[in-house]
Amino acid sequence: MEVIAEIRRRHLVSKESISSIARDLNLSQPTVRKHLQTIEALGYVRQHQPAPKLGCFQATLESWLQTERHLPKAQRRTAKRLFEGLQSEGYRGAYDSVQRCVKQWKSAQLAPSIKGAFVPLVFVPGDACQFDWSQEQVDIDGVVQTVKVAHFRLAYSRQMFVVAYPRETQEMVLDTPHDLPPPAVPAMRKSRLKVT
Repeated sequence: MEVIAEIRRRHLVSKESISSIARDLNLSQPTVRKHLQTIEALGYVRQHQPAPKLGCFQATLESWLQTERHLPKAQRRTAKRLFEGLQSEGYRGAYDSVQRCVKQWKSAQLAPSIKGAFVPLVFVPGDACQFDWSQEQVDIDGVVQTVKVAHFRLAYSRQMFVVAYPRETQEMVLDTPHDLPPPAVPAMRKSRLKVT
């Protein structure tokens, strides 16, 4: 991958010729041309993972997985335990093959999980804001006092504003948009408040 970036940088930025790049990087000129013309990064994905030693034991493994499928999770065997069971049956292959087979079987048989679900948070300017407060100790004219600090964050720009109040009241929430600097006020006109 670094070679492709190097080829493109030298040709497009440094204006080196294809032949000099090929000579310096010890590549053929058609390879350099191919890397200059590709848009997406090249990659190799294996379509089928051969498992020659697991082949005759795969039916046994899948039958174990099928019988344990309805058991509670605590009572099911892990891939390591299944591997040990296959070894007692005479399997001499690697643990990785068993683990890969178990993973493929589970992904094919079981319902997809929502672990990978992701909803991006996208905000329109002035659409939403977050509000929170904290308690801070400040020195005012030599006297240490406790003040309540309103923290106000615009969701679109992530701009944060902080305003101090002598006590925690509803006025903190209602007053804060009026105490913001002028650039933030137009963004707050139609904002929905989310108290965190």
